[in-house]
Amino acid sequence: MKEIVLKVRPRKKVGKEHAKKLRRNGYVPAVVYGQKTPSLPLEIENKSFHALLREGLGENVLITLSMGDQKNGGRKVLIREIQRDPVRGDIVHVDFHEISLTKKLSIQVPIHLTGTPEGVKDGGILQHVLRELEVECLPTAIPEKIEVEVSNLKIGDSIHVTDVKVENAEILSDPQSSIVTVVPPTVFKEAEVAPAVAEEEPEVITEKKEEEKEEEKKEEKKEEKGKETRAEKQSTEGGKEEKKKEQK
Repeated sequence: MKEIVLKVRPRKKVGKEHAKKLRRNGYVPAVVYGQKTPSLPLEIENKSFHALLREGLGENVLITLSMGDQKNGGRKVLIREIQRDPVRGDIVHVDFHEISLTKKLSIQVPIHLTGTPEGVKDGGILQHVLRELEVECLPTAIPEKIEVEVSNLKIGDSIHVTDVKVENAEILSDPQSSIVTVVPPTVFKEAEVAPAVAEEEPEVITEKKEEEKEEEKKEEKKEEKGKETRAEKQSTEGGKEEKKKEQK
């Protein structure tokens, strides 16, 4: 694996105010700790650490901390955590973990897919399910990434953890876990509109028209009866008047 040297210097003061001052002056607060050695506050030049990250080097890279003296220099470490400002994204603190070169450790290694699957060329969809593998190995044998060739995958094919081998390392992840698979293309069916829904409205309208006609007929009948009644009443009253005249 690739090993790099990072220049650091012990941090004489700790606390939020001193950390803010360091950041304003172009440095990042850090700390290194290990199982057999006490933790040591550090400060790193911001530009140097960002250059390391831009090269794609991160948690799986063995780093030698150089402090310019024999007592504290030459510590072999891995990056344990990088803390960032939640708003601006600036690096605010770095944790280093000192390790032994003769003792195996477990670490997550990223998976890198290579090639274009045959199934994708036929219209299938590539699904990258597992993006890291947990491996156990010596610090000097940590792989930067694990390459998985996917060119021969057809629609319905998958690659599992058990299909992958890592040189000088033991894979700890579940052997049956799927790393990548090619699934058939998704087909969307258009929803069918039921014709009965569109036909209901005219029937309701027709029904309403028929009811209105019936009501009109009833009203006409009432008016006709009213006219007949009034005519009969007038005729009766006229007859009464005639009788009175005759009696006189």
